[in-house]
Amino acid sequence: MVRMSDLVRGIPTQPAHAPAPPTRLAAGLPQSATAPPPRREPEPAPALDAPAPPPSAIEAPAESAEALYGEIQQFVAGVRDLVNDGSVAFPWAGLERLIARAVASLERSGELFWVANNPAAPPGIDYLAFHQAQVAVLSIRIGADIGYDRRRLVLLGMAGCLLDVGLWQLPESVLRRLDALTPEEQEQYRSHPRLSAEMIKRWGSPSDGITDAVLQHHEREQEQGFPERLAGAAIHPDAKILGLVDTYTGLTVPPSSRPRLRPHEAVREIVKSKHESFSSPLIKALLSEISVFPPGTLVRLNTGEVGRVVSVNRNHPLRPCIEIVADGKGQRLITPKAIDLSEAPFLYVTGPVAEGAR
Repeated sequence: MVRMSDLVRGIPTQPAHAPAPPTRLAAGLPQSATAPPPRREPEPAPALDAPAPPPSAIEAPAESAEALYGEIQQFVAGVRDLVNDGSVAFPWAGLERLIARAVASLERSGELFWVANNPAAPPGIDYLAFHQAQVAVLSIRIGADIGYDRRRLVLLGMAGCLLDVGLWQLPESVLRRLDALTPEEQEQYRSHPRLSAEMIKRWGSPSDGITDAVLQHHEREQEQGFPERLAGAAIHPDAKILGLVDTYTGLTVPPSSRPRLRPHEAVREIVKSKHESFSSPLIKALLSEISVFPPGTLVRLNTGEVGRVVSVNRNHPLRPCIEIVADGKGQRLITPKAIDLSEAPFLYVTGPVAEGAR
């Protein structure tokens, strides 16, 4: 098996302000089989800090979302080799190409998002590699929802892939029990954003935004976070997205034996107990992608009636379109009654109803 450290051997060590330029993704029409084209050197691609390339520069044929997500996981898993070997070189161009493909895939359809949102880590994969790949893909979707352009989405996804590389420097005993740490281990854990940022700087990060987003992804809106207890506008916008998605994925795929929450349960938990930690626009963006009450969910209204969610209202995610299937006394209706709760101000959902518990 090819190790990540083999891929970066021979990459010259460069200062942080002059990373190796990324390679342009392959594009263009196939050449004629009877007249092979003359060999020519590829044109250098623009640096990451240059304006975003036009859509045609990174568009590629549709590819399997499962295969692409597997590639992202394997790339991130290979980064652990670099951490263990103390490498000072990093394949930034390879990571950029991979994330550009993810951005293009998410522009075409939501399939990659739902593959990444599947709350089941495959057997044999490093948990941290799985987690960082998941954060990267879901963060790209949230960034797109709030209006990020392609260049910003690529940088955001690259930061997500390197979110927790500092954790690989901690003892295995800490990594095995991330949700049940002693006070001393908690202090070690809280050092990982700085460790990650220092490593990314040593590897010659192509953008300060990547470093800042990783360093600050545990900061929270009202100074509840770490390592610098920043608040509000002092926190990098990418760090806010990564922090929200990191929290969400920690609920749906926890690092050890803690019970998992289903996606809509995790969103509901964030809305209920963590809303002061994250900005309202970001929570709304998460809600628009992962409904608190997804289609098919049985819900109870303030009138006591029971309805089944038919569709989600992206502008009012807590007020879906439903069909009333039982009245306030629990009697099933012969003909379900359709209601758009966004147009019924005096009706609202009080909570979900278990199947058979009408």
